[in-house]
Amino acid sequence: MKQSINASLAGATAVLLCTTVTAFAADASAAATRYEAENAPATCDGTIDSNHSGFSGSGFCNTTNATGSAADFTVNASTAESVTLELRFANGSSGSRSADVVVNGTRVQSTSFEPTGSWSNWAAKTWTVQLQEGSNTVRVAATNSNGLPNVDHLDVTDDSDPPQSDGRQMEDLGRGVVAVRSDSDSVLVSWRLLGLDPDGIGFNVYRTTQGQSQEVKLNSEVLTTRTNFVDSTADLSRSNSYRVRPVVDGTEQAPSGAFTLSANHAVEPVVRVPLRDGGRIQFVWVGDLTGDGEYDYVLDRQETQQRIEAYRSDGTFLWEVNMGPNSRNQNNIEGGSSTIDVGHNDGVTVYDFDSDGRAEVAVRIANGVRFGDGATYNDLPNNTSQAMAILDGMTGAARATAPVPTDFLSDGPMYARFAACHLDGTTPSLVAYMKNRVGNGGFNLMVTAWDFDGSNVDMRWKWLRNGNHPDGHNSRCLDVDSDGDDEFAEIGFVLDGDGTLKYSLGPQGIVHGDRFHIADMDPNRPGLEGYGVQQDNRSGLREYYYDAATGDMIWRHSASGTADVGRGMAGDIDPNHPGMEVWSFSGLYNAPTNELTESNTNLRPWPQMGLWWDGDITMELFNSGKIEKWDAENPTPTNRVPRLEQTWDYGGVLGPRSQPVLLADIFGDWREEVVLPNGSYNELLVFTTDRPSNTRLYTLAHNPAYRNDMTVKGYMQSHHVDYFLGAGMSRPPRPDITYSGR
Repeated sequence: MKQSINASLAGATAVLLCTTVTAFAADASAAATRYEAENAPATCDGTIDSNHSGFSGSGFCNTTNATGSAADFTVNASTAESVTLELRFANGSSGSRSADVVVNGTRVQSTSFEPTGSWSNWAAKTWTVQLQEGSNTVRVAATNSNGLPNVDHLDVTDDSDPPQSDGRQMEDLGRGVVAVRSDSDSVLVSWRLLGLDPDGIGFNVYRTTQGQSQEVKLNSEVLTTRTNFVDSTADLSRSNSYRVRPVVDGTEQAPSGAFTLSANHAVEPVVRVPLRDGGRIQFVWVGDLTGDGEYDYVLDRQETQQRIEAYRSDGTFLWEVNMGPNSRNQNNIEGGSSTIDVGHNDGVTVYDFDSDGRAEVAVRIANGVRFGDGATYNDLPNNTSQAMAILDGMTGAARATAPVPTDFLSDGPMYARFAACHLDGTTPSLVAYMKNRVGNGGFNLMVTAWDFDGSNVDMRWKWLRNGNHPDGHNSRCLDVDSDGDDEFAEIGFVLDGDGTLKYSLGPQGIVHGDRFHIADMDPNRPGLEGYGVQQDNRSGLREYYYDAATGDMIWRHSASGTADVGRGMAGDIDPNHPGMEVWSFSGLYNAPTNELTESNTNLRPWPQMGLWWDGDITMELFNSGKIEKWDAENPTPTNRVPRLEQTWDYGGVLGPRSQPVLLADIFGDWREEVVLPNGSYNELLVFTTDRPSNTRLYTLAHNPAYRNDMTVKGYMQSHHVDYFLGAGMSRPPRPDITYSGR
């Protein structure tokens, strides 16, 4: 049973270090308790300063440059137990600074704090120590005349076994091993840390080379601080297969599945998935269709009659669904009754809705749809009526169908936007946002929730818009108020898990807009925050920032006249300011402080999409086929942001609004993949990082908010986790999940 730790301490930080630059490595774990070095009863043999950016709290401990200078802590434990201490530090000098860690008068560790590149770059060290019941003393003391590095804070985490969770059911994922050739001599191998992996789990990496029967272990020591490895010893003229074996309490566990890098493979950050010939691809979804723990692919074909195709993770074709004659009208606003994936609509998503360990495909259908088993659906009274269908992920056959409510049938078919949500906090539901136009004027809006039990799909609830509740071009589903249940969020309103209106931003002057984000943008403020932009708001409102749990406004930016603010982004791209930045076209703002990070508002990145790519914990950017890195020390206009990759160099093509077909963490470590088709639409190019990282986080796909958002399309937006992911972050809490099919 996990015990609570009440601690008062003196002078240090936490997170897990492994590199000479800022890095965060975290096991899936209970949330750490943080203690700031500058606050009593913490003591510091030196001064409390704030002249270097990037620290948490109000300052940091700057010890004197002397042997024996120390930061002291008092930690109270409710029982004798093992804990992890994480000390966050910055060392801007050119050499390492050595120290002893002393617990209750006994030296438990001698350590060295490597240079971090500057005094504003923060890294961390961790130690596992045993505490006695009651009061404990922890001392970090310099063992050379340079003193300690600057110390920001200390996090304390109980290492006892976590309780069994009865939380939401999520995919039982495998390790997602992937390998790409990063240069002429090296291969980057990466794999997943899973949401429920035990603390302290390590990994060994193995390689099998074509023509050699013996598998070779590549790492000399168990890898406990990263989930990637650079292999510089392979014979790359032959094919090489890689897999990992987890190590728990010193014992190797069963091996992962293998990933094979072909002989003489190109040097490229791309995994190429073969497809059948076909028409343009608008969207790709992923889900474990086969039950092997790895993501398979579902995609659309934008042809005269639209189609849906499914492929295994290696590109093996599984099935197709023909959306029939009612998909021929592909008007963005008033299309056919079975038309999918036009405008800001989809009407398709992929998730394991009955929690049996294999994903299903949800589709909004009409008469004339031919399923993957060859059966044609004609159960509706006319060609305007529509139904919900749950398809078997392996065969594309219909496992269940149910008619869509007919409240607005007189105005024609309804387009749909789908999301997977855990509305009761445990089991997944399908939420459908559906609209049609009234004449040439306004729009009807209906939101419905559906449950699939393996045999039947039944409507859980229905909500009809009746009032000032603005919608937009993208939906989100997450737990906005930390009550354990998901809410369905639009740009201007939020529905509770039971389908009732939680709040509307309409009465506060919010109207329709193109983009909005909900995330933990301010790590020093409880809960989540929202950021949205406006389209033609007559009040002049351009962008706004609000409490996601209540809808209460925190700040607004307005200007004279009206404007269509067509893009807006949120992410931590400037480590010099605490929390996330938000931006559209009015300048780059730090969200928590509502202050410009650069006074010249022309110096900002383009507000397209964000992703994690290069290995540090600040966000990179995906903009019109470019992967970019904002340089906060050398800000530039939007067309001059430094580029890390250009996807067209490898044959990738973009869809409408310069968006990819998918951006998500689908294999490898916690960083994200960008998926694009090639120009012939007979291959998926999965762009995956080729850069090593000492940051270790559990896979983003095991974070509930992030995984829900992977099921949503619309005007595609960045996905966000439900904890703060950025510079100065704490170790994220273990997700409250269980694995489906167990």
